[in-house]
Amino acid sequence: MPRAITPRRRPLASAAAALALAISLAACTAAPMPTPTPTPTETPVAPSGDGVLRIGTLFPTTGATAFLGAAQVAGVNAAIREINAAGGVLGAPVEVVNRDSGDASTQTAEASFAALVDKGVDVVIGPSSSVLATRLLPLAVEAGIPLVSPAATYPGVGSTAEGFFARTIPAYPHQGVVLGQLLAEKGADAVALIVGSDDVSSSIASPLESSLADHGDELVATATVDAAAGVAAAVAKATKVKPDAVVLATPDNGDVTKALITALVAAGYGGGKLWLTTQNLADYSQALPAGTLNGANGILEGIQPDAAFVAKLKVEDPGLTDARYGAEAYEATIMAALAALVAGDDGGPSIANRLVGVTREGIRCTSFGECADVLETEPDIAYEGLVGPLRLDGAGDPTIATYTVFSYNGENKYAATGPVTG
Repeated sequence: MPRAITPRRRPLASAAAALALAISLAACTAAPMPTPTPTPTETPVAPSGDGVLRIGTLFPTTGATAFLGAAQVAGVNAAIREINAAGGVLGAPVEVVNRDSGDASTQTAEASFAALVDKGVDVVIGPSSSVLATRLLPLAVEAGIPLVSPAATYPGVGSTAEGFFARTIPAYPHQGVVLGQLLAEKGADAVALIVGSDDVSSSIASPLESSLADHGDELVATATVDAAAGVAAAVAKATKVKPDAVVLATPDNGDVTKALITALVAAGYGGGKLWLTTQNLADYSQALPAGTLNGANGILEGIQPDAAFVAKLKVEDPGLTDARYGAEAYEATIMAALAALVAGDDGGPSIANRLVGVTREGIRCTSFGECADVLETEPDIAYEGLVGPLRLDGAGDPTIATYTVFSYNGENKYAATGPVTG
């Protein structure tokens, strides 16, 4: 039986050595590969809250990814507005403390996390970055404060987090499941895959192969490329078997990816035969000759929020121009509040203990208010909000996830064509 999660708060200074080691390892090693994680049996823990649920946020307002921060802050604030309008949590209004995570090139996230601990937060929504999540998790476990990320997608982030990590966005390998489904629907019986040499990119291979097989199709070739010099060989290996489609899973939209796209198109694998993945889906209008990607496809984790939800975000931030990850941040906040309700305690260990459970088995409910009403008479809920029925596993990873499908036009710009859930 899994051991109970118990409070282990202590001053951050006493965890400094462990954190330094974790940061060093995160900087020097590739992201961990995913491992099967069963859903743990929930074991009651000793209450540790003070009666007020305090939610901290760690999103980038400075640094290279600052453009992603505003929507996530707005998503959290919108959720808290609704939670408090429905009566709050355990009879008290929810409080929020916002802090900047910066990007992975700084120590801003560590300093901000320390500030959130000093403010007495019970749960942190964020960070957006997988690298930062990996760096902060040792501190989160020591402080007894769970992290719920709306945007961290690296595989295996929460596999050793003792229940103190969850996310409302799928881990990178999960897109292989969805791509297998999509390609089968498109009539691609034989599929080739080109991956980068990094562990994150290559983690798509096994799920894609399994998903294709489940639909009666086959992954007929997998080629790895690690530098521009290897592009020709990778394209030759992928196209030699004459697949119906090629999936390109590289870690960014840089020179190697552009060279691969150019070579694949020249080999007759452009248009609808080419699929980009979540790390290399980008605007190539200034990077490639017009028409190169016309008709090509791509997918990206998460939903495209509808106008009603965008309007809700703009109540919190009237100047908001990009809503990406706003819905996922909103969902993370609702889930944390529901976990506190189910536990009957706003303490971080209690929330960590119940985060997975509120998404899995019980009476289906689709908003905080509806779920709170259900909990008046029923002990278990299965929350299914804006991003759908996540059904988190024991590592806090969604086992069901929604993606947005995109198509490129003649200017090498992409536009959404619809959602897909897998």
